[in-house]
This record gives sequence, C-alpha cells and structure tokens, in this order.
Amino acid sequence: MLYPPELLSPAGDLTTLKYAVLFGADAVYCALPKFGMRAAPVNLTPEELAEGCVFAHARGKKVYLTLNTLPTNDELAELPKAMEEAAQAGVDAFIIADLGVLALAKKHTPDMEVHFSTQAGITNYAAAAAAYEMGVKRVVLARELSLVEIAKIRDRCPPQLELEAFVHGAMCMSVSGRCLLSSYMTGRSGNRGECAQPCRWKYQLLEEKRPGQYMEIGEDEGGSYILNANDLCTAPFIDLLCQAGIDSLKIEGRAKTFYYVASVTSAYRRALDAYLQDPAAEEFTLPDEVLAELNKTSHRHYSPGFYFGREQALQTPSHSYVREWEFLGTVDRWHHGQADCTQRSKFTLGDTIEALQPDGSVVEWKPDWITDETGQRIDATPHPMMKYTIPCPQELMPCSLLRMRKHIDG
Repeated sequence: MLYPPELLSPAGDLTTLKYAVLFGADAVYCALPKFGMRAAPVNLTPEELAEGCVFAHARGKKVYLTLNTLPTNDELAELPKAMEEAAQAGVDAFIIADLGVLALAKKHTPDMEVHFSTQAGITNYAAAAAAYEMGVKRVVLARELSLVEIAKIRDRCPPQLELEAFVHGAMCMSVSGRCLLSSYMTGRSGNRGECAQPCRWKYQLLEEKRPGQYMEIGEDEGGSYILNANDLCTAPFIDLLCQAGIDSLKIEGRAKTFYYVASVTSAYRRALDAYLQDPAAEEFTLPDEVLAELNKTSHRHYSPGFYFGREQALQTPSHSYVREWEFLGTVDRWHHGQADCTQRSKFTLGDTIEALQPDGSVVEWKPDWITDETGQRIDATPHPMMKYTIPCPQELMPCSLLRMRKHIDG
C-alpha cells in the first residue's frame, strides 16, 4: 500500500483541474474530447491538458487521463496519436478499460503507467492479479465490493499493484456502469459516456388492458424512483478504507462544477489528514466540519454504498437533490481589507456570506457595502460574471469560494 493514500479528484475542464489541485487533491483525472467515458463535461483540449499538467506538476501533483471507453474499429486508428500527444503533454497515467487500448498503450507509449478503469469490472483477486501481469500498475475496483472483499484482494495480490476505490459521489444502479437502459430508451450509450440516467427518472405502472391508467408503484407522495441510488459518502469511515489497503481514494464527478469538486476535495483532504495524524489510533473521529462541508454542496441523500454489504446500499425516495447553499462566486484577490470578486450567483447587501479557502478554513461575515467594477456602490450582484468588491476584515486567499445559505421563502 502506498502511504499515505492518494486523494484523487475529478476534472471535467481546466478550471476544475486547477481548483481540485488548490483545494487538496494529490492527483486529478480528466479526459480529452474522445475516449473518456463522459460526453457531458467540456473536457480538455490537448493544449489545456498540457497546461493542466504543468500546473499540477509545479505543485507536486499528478494528472491521469481517462481512455476508458470501448472504442470501435474505426476509432482505434485515432488512439495512438492521442496517446502520444498526451504523453508529450506530461500525463502521469492512462486509465483504460479495453484490452486493445491497453495493447496500443504498451506499443505506442511504453513508458506510460496504466490503470485499469472501474469499467473493466475488477471484482476479485484473480482479475486484479491478471491485470498486474499484463503490465497494469493500478486497478480501479468495481464499486460493488465490500471492505472485506477489498481486504482479501489486497492480501492476495502483489504488493506492487495499487488499488483505487471510489469514496464519494453518484452511484450507478448497474454493475460499474454496465447499464443498457440509456442506450435502449434514448439511443445514448452509457458505455460511450452519454448516459441519460433513466435510473433517475420517475416511473409509474401501466397495466396492458387498462391503457391510460397510470398507477404509482409507491414509495412516498412524491412518486417512486425504483432505480435511484443514493450518493456515496465514506468520510465517516475513511479509516477503514485505508486499513483495507486502498492506495487511492477517488472522488466521482467529472460532470460536476469546479465549486463542487473544490468543496468535496477540501472535505476529504481534512478527513484523510485527520486519520493520518494518528493512523494507529483505536478509534477514528471525523472532524465535524467535514460532514458540514459535504452538506454544503448539491447532493442526493448519502449512504455508505456497498462497503458494509448490499443491505447498506440504499436508494433515495426521490430524484431530488439536497441544495441548501448557493455558490456566489470566487475571490480574485484580497488587499487592504477588501476582496475583489467574480460573480457566479446573486447576493444582496445584508446577506451573511462565507468563504471556503484553499486551506480548508471557512470565514463568515456580512459585508457592509458592495461596489461594482467602476467603484459605484450597489445593493446586489445580479449580473453573471460581473466583477465587484466587498469589505472583509480577515485576509482571504485567492481562489476562495463564496457562498451563502439559501433563503427559505415564506
């Protein structure tokens, strides 16, 4: 096992990559426009990938490139060039699911480290060991494994083989993304990074001889979401994940905003650091601020996933998200008691706001005034991406994230 474990964060674009690094990630995983199992994010251009590698490496962090789709015959011809360009950009590893892609990587970028994607479906020690024998440095374990099963894989595989597991984020109702619902219902294949997430939709029952009569399947008054998995949250037992032999703790979310990624990364950075302060302690106590932070980002109800067995892998009663906080913007710089900011959502004079800083600390205050870019006093920040200045007596770090609790109508 690598020590200490790596904290690995998602990056759907260059901005998110930088925020993940600044807020505590040891490594990030991202994709080019093709071959990356996520069609929805912006993804990175080759030029942005090179810039991201420079940014991360300058801070001692790593960048992994996902090449984990199952390419067609025609697409295979494009892969060697993409791999060679990514290697030149400074990527530290490829994340691969397909044996043909693995063979191409070994041929065209022989010095590149290779990780087997969760799409490869590694669920046992024999599969993990076979991957190692094929030259794979790390396997991203299937999300359906328990802590006991992971410990067994660790015990029966070469110690040089690294194990990576998801610790936070959305869960797929299928086995590690092998779902055909989206492809069947919408023509958008989950295995091509285009999942329409029909498991999140609301369903009713229709009886063959009673057309037009829709019946609730039942769960609550909001309807039934019979396939809708809860979000994964492992922060309270991050000690057990480390003790099971996981080398890399992976946060899900390449389709998420940079605010979400920064906030969740910051929370898990604090959780992991709290454990590493005394890993031999008989009992791990999660700092209160970790769960407080994780509840300030948009999320479904949390569960421990499959780590304690299938009975704990819960479904949420609805498709709705918990959204109690509003992301307001970023701090560009602080000087002489004032913060220059860029707007992402509106706030009004009199609102209490807070700043999450890259070091994980949180500053709360109520600004006495707001000025626009011309120096004129204003009462609110209604315009997208507008520049404004507010007073803040405490120094704020650049790239701090501003937010406030949402107003409750009535």
